[in-house]
Amino acid sequence: MAQFNNAMEVFKLLLKNNCKDCGKPTCLAFAGAVFQGQANVIECPHIDSDVVSKYGTEKSNQISELEKEYIEQISFYKSEVEKTDLESKAELLGGRFEKEKLIIKVMGKSISMDKRGGLSSDIHINPWLSIPFYEYVLNSKGLDLTSNWVPLRELHLGNDWNNFFRHRCEKTLKRVADSYTNFFEDIIELFQGKRVENHYDSDISLRLLPLPKVPILICYNEPEDGLGSDLNLFFDDTTSENLGVEFLYRLVTGISVMFEKLSRTHGG
Repeated sequence: MAQFNNAMEVFKLLLKNNCKDCGKPTCLAFAGAVFQGQANVIECPHIDSDVVSKYGTEKSNQISELEKEYIEQISFYKSEVEKTDLESKAELLGGRFEKEKLIIKVMGKSISMDKRGGLSSDIHINPWLSIPFYEYVLNSKGLDLTSNWVPLRELHLGNDWNNFFRHRCEKTLKRVADSYTNFFEDIIELFQGKRVENHYDSDISLRLLPLPKVPILICYNEPEDGLGSDLNLFFDDTTSENLGVEFLYRLVTGISVMFEKLSRTHGG
């Protein structure tokens, strides 16, 4: 496991926006804490997955079980990518193959995978995104979308994850939509969301595309006549074959956390 020689080496890897999401007042303070062994690079939610794999040591220079599992997963996925013909996967996954790399759009932003499984992008690739991304590339069946929207519980094995999903994803997004007045507008602007014809009598219906063949339909009802607001997520009925519920849960949980942080940063 690589070690940092000084705090500035850590600082250069950070966004430098002093977002405080790590619990430190500034990025420089966080960098100092990492170098001194008082914090871990994985505590920055914006750090790249490759940095976590290279420098992800615990405060006592011991690898935590969570980090160890993540590093092992990434290592396994990379070894599987080396045995995969990425060019033949491009059309199936809704991506393209250029300059020996598979390129796939994630919420409007391009992520590239080379033949050794390395990921690169203009955006930060966090653990919540990297694992589902590898899973999508390696195991998606790439079925064409049917536009038959269903709740998570109706997907294969979805009922096993439904309670976690309701609490961690839908309730989080509902809370953000209730308090952050520009929520839906910013999704459209920043992540290429698209308003669609209202579904299920909702006030707002928005289609988001985390992966080319894994769309999400967000349906939101505003509070009215003494009734509280409501937010529900729906998925194309091919989702179980194109990603799998466990990895869908990871992906949507990460998106929910990201939107929650966006709401705290930009306010209502």
